Amino acid sequence: MNFMTNNKELLLVHTSMYNVRLTHPVNVMLTPQFYTVQKEALPVKYAYQAKKIAPSLFDGLLDEGGTYEYLVFKEQIDDEEKWVFVAYDMEKITAFLESKGIDTNKVSKLFFAEQSLEYFRPAPLGLGEHDALTVIDNTVVVVPRVALGETHFPSLRFTNEFTPKTSGIKLKSQSTEQSSILTQTQALSLAAVFLLFAGMFAVEGTRYSGDDQEAKVELESIYESHPYLESAYTREDAINKYTMIDTQERRKRNAIKTASNMIFKGVTLEKLHVDDKQFTATFKCSDTTVANRVKAVVKKAKDNFFTIKGGTTLQMEGKL
Repeated sequence: MNFMTNNKELLLVHTSMYNVRLTHPVNVMLTPQFYTVQKEALPVKYAYQAKKIAPSLFDGLLDEGGTYEYLVFKEQIDDEEKWVFVAYDMEKITAFLESKGIDTNKVSKLFFAEQSLEYFRPAPLGLGEHDALTVIDNTVVVVPRVALGETHFPSLRFTNEFTPKTSGIKLKSQSTEQSSILTQTQALSLAAVFLLFAGMFAVEGTRYSGDDQEAKVELESIYESHPYLESAYTREDAINKYTMIDTQERRKRNAIKTASNMIFKGVTLEKLHVDDKQFTATFKCSDTTVANRVKAVVKKAKDNFFTIKGGTTLQMEGKL
């Protein structure tokens, strides 16, 4: 089995490409002709939190009638960390691949050129006779060759080295067994082995559950290495300190979760700020009906957040 994604051939897909007939699995990199990019510095820690905000960031930027999905990853540029949001229509991508004779079952993973930003910096990469890929304002874009000042320029050579370090996406048309590292037979075999181990651990746990002497010896050893822990007051103070930190972080996560629940069709997140003391978020609503729906979401939230009335512009605030 091949566990190394970048060992597979990387195929660059663009609108002026020739038809392709695949005889082996490949990875595919898509040019900006198949996706839209937005970059924002947001006070969220995890990609799944940022992904909830993604639809709002592309409000009015995508073609109507499409079914869009989003890839989210972090990017460090000029000492500033930003979230990169890539919006794409998988149905349109799959249809184009098939129109070029590409068997989607032989496509292991899809990547976007934006994921390999650094590889496109040294020089433009030619796309057919008229277009090229280059980097403008820290974003990979497609431009006419003539716009680069020369009709013939030293173009980059596209190779497997362009394979991004960030994860790609799989086509939904692939079967479960094709898209999995393990076959169904291997998965069932491993499940049986794990079940056996679980039984062994249960038996061992029963044997030792009544004997706490070893636990006492280990506790005394810890006290010898860290004498200050013998004080009940010290232990209690440490517990209270970290409980307070955990509680504060939970409030931050709940605040961001509440904000993400307020983002739906007709709502745009204009500002988001979270620090150790407070939380603020400003939302722009398309009309008063949508604004009332946002207010209803805030009222249902368990945390002490409130909205400032302002027509179709609402602000949510709360102390953390």
